[in-house]
Amino acid sequence: MAQGAGAHGRMYRGVDTEQRRAERRERLLEAALDEFTSRGYHKTKIADLCTKAGVSTRNFYEKFASKEALLLELHAHINTVAMKRMLPVLESVADADALTRITTLVDAFVSAVTSDPRFPRLNYVEAPGISQAMERQHQDWFTRYVDFITAECDRAASAGLAPERDYRLTAIALVGAVTGLVREWQTHEPPLPSSAVATEVREIFIAAITRPA
Repeated sequence: MAQGAGAHGRMYRGVDTEQRRAERRERLLEAALDEFTSRGYHKTKIADLCTKAGVSTRNFYEKFASKEALLLELHAHINTVAMKRMLPVLESVADADALTRITTLVDAFVSAVTSDPRFPRLNYVEAPGISQAMERQHQDWFTRYVDFITAECDRAASAGLAPERDYRLTAIALVGAVTGLVREWQTHEPPLPSSAVATEVREIFIAAITRPA
């Protein structure tokens, strides 16, 4: 063990304390994503997660107050990944027409949530109904997506590519449609190609947004 402590804490085998903590946290998140989506949230015990992640129970509670807190973080992480995937892509088509922007963001979202089959399994199968906190977080993300889509629909209407109307209900229906398709993609046997899901979502978006008022 190295003698003394640096800016980040004591060194052990060349790794400082903060780095070891971060690595343990990442291992717990990965273990939870794997166990929750294979064994199931309710059947997974904290001891199972600690064994899989190679950490102690004490290490677990240093990072998370409960198993539910871990689920909440995973749910938020998956949605954040999808949102972060969409925003830079939209910036790359900032000058494109509104319908191109919408179909581009759809492709980016589907690409993000189908990049790992465990993502939709956790968000749309394991997480719903777990607790009031989970439902509040789910509703918060649902609202963010609805606001995001409504703004893009309004942009299309302002550009004359869609009729002028209130798109709030349309956006709610579209978020629900995407959720259903991605969930079906995750459970379908044989597996559906993610490109087919993206194509279907694009067509649904265009049809819904451009229908007569």
